[in-house]
Amino acid sequence: MLRNLATLARLFQILKTLAREDALGYYQPQGPLAVLVATIKFIWGRKKKGRPGEKLAKALTDLGPTFIKLGQALSVRADLIGKKMASDLSHLQDQLPPFDSQIARAIIQREFDASVENLFAEFSNAPIAAASIAQVHKARTIDGRAVAVKILRPDIHTIFEKDIALFHKLATMAETYIPPLRRLRPVDVVATFAKWVRTEMDLRLEGASASEFARNATHEKGFRVPQVDWNLTSQSVLTTEWIDGIRIDDEDGLNKAGINRNDLLEKSSEIFFLQVFRDGFFHADMHPGNLFIDPDGNIVPVDFGIMGRVDKKTRYFLADTLIGFLQHDYGRVADVHFAVGYVPADQDRNAFKQAIWAIGEPLLDKTLNEISIGRLLGDLFQTTERFHMQTQPDLLLLQKTILVAEGVGRMINPDVNMWVLARPLIEKWMIANRSPEARMVDNIKNFVGLIESLPENIRKTDRILSRLDQLDIKEKSGKALDSKGKVRYLSFYILAALMGGAISYLAMMYFR
Repeated sequence: MLRNLATLARLFQILKTLAREDALGYYQPQGPLAVLVATIKFIWGRKKKGRPGEKLAKALTDLGPTFIKLGQALSVRADLIGKKMASDLSHLQDQLPPFDSQIARAIIQREFDASVENLFAEFSNAPIAAASIAQVHKARTIDGRAVAVKILRPDIHTIFEKDIALFHKLATMAETYIPPLRRLRPVDVVATFAKWVRTEMDLRLEGASASEFARNATHEKGFRVPQVDWNLTSQSVLTTEWIDGIRIDDEDGLNKAGINRNDLLEKSSEIFFLQVFRDGFFHADMHPGNLFIDPDGNIVPVDFGIMGRVDKKTRYFLADTLIGFLQHDYGRVADVHFAVGYVPADQDRNAFKQAIWAIGEPLLDKTLNEISIGRLLGDLFQTTERFHMQTQPDLLLLQKTILVAEGVGRMINPDVNMWVLARPLIEKWMIANRSPEARMVDNIKNFVGLIESLPENIRKTDRILSRLDQLDIKEKSGKALDSKGKVRYLSFYILAALMGGAISYLAMMYFR
């Protein structure tokens, strides 16, 4: 009873805040909730200027850390809230007032069982940044290294879990009582969001992301990643190398440092391409405040709380899709979507191809420096929704990241497109990974992997069959096969099928 009252009180507070910021005007609830919303809008509602997304962003900021993160998550879900709303939420400022430095010191002491004075030679009481999940202090270690110390907000786990419980309850109610919303799978959206933020609230995982990112870039000239101090890192505290540098959007600073804009854009384009296609692991929060140029001219990213991953299949899908668009081969783009199963087989391929044609031609009929791959993917994902393509969270995050990267590129040099500079890398990668020869090698590797896994699969089959008393497989004599006989029987046909498929594939490639 008390829990339900607490949930109702929190819901009331949320609706009141949304009404005060004029962010309820586009929400039309049904049933008993409509009366509550209408009453709140009548009492606390205000008319304010601005776009709906801007008003919603302000309301989410007022509601606190969990809602700021919710706004960031929704900014990549144009399929749920529309392109304009998603664009406005993408500019949501993840900033909150800092918490007291004495609390920060107490958290450090709790995590490492030692006072700040014993861990650091210097520790700045005033934070240099305060966001929804954590804040950052500048410090100096006992051995003299300048470091950035990121500290989780106190009680952030409790705040987050209470809000997530409310989100889950509301999502469940929406699926139960508002049938049109079921297609959007609100319960799954909440679960994905909860997983994302729980990851951000373990700073050891952010440290691991930074370390993996650094390892991937070990041999990249002109790019480096801050080192993690694991001796001063825990679940609630992350300590990394301090970066003295120029923000990548600081035009005056870049000019004074003599940074060549074309070289900078070329290097940043190369690094972004390598993150996505070579490594399948990319920085998903690449706004200008997270990118610096150090005194040696290296590009240095910071803040690894939001990272994205794309597996090899997704990278191949993305590459084939982009090549198809750039070559105006919309049949190829349609085939790729059906081949990987993103669009169900029962959909009309010709209608899908026509829809792709409709979004490709207007965007690609431009000069190279005007083409936006981020916008192209955004329109593609909205179009594929009509053909029941399941939401691909990794692709949505990548699409948002591409838009941000393109925006940074235009800040550096508005006359050059980052994709033009990355084109030689794209072509080289495509030859190495998507040429007929490369596909053949990849399929042979997959076949060899299947053969190598066959013994273990046979053992698994043996364990399963040992539990079955009846099978319709009979020998010619009419006697039931024993367990080993069943395994041999099935294994023979599995192996024959694999060999037949391999021979057919190799023959097809040879006589192509």
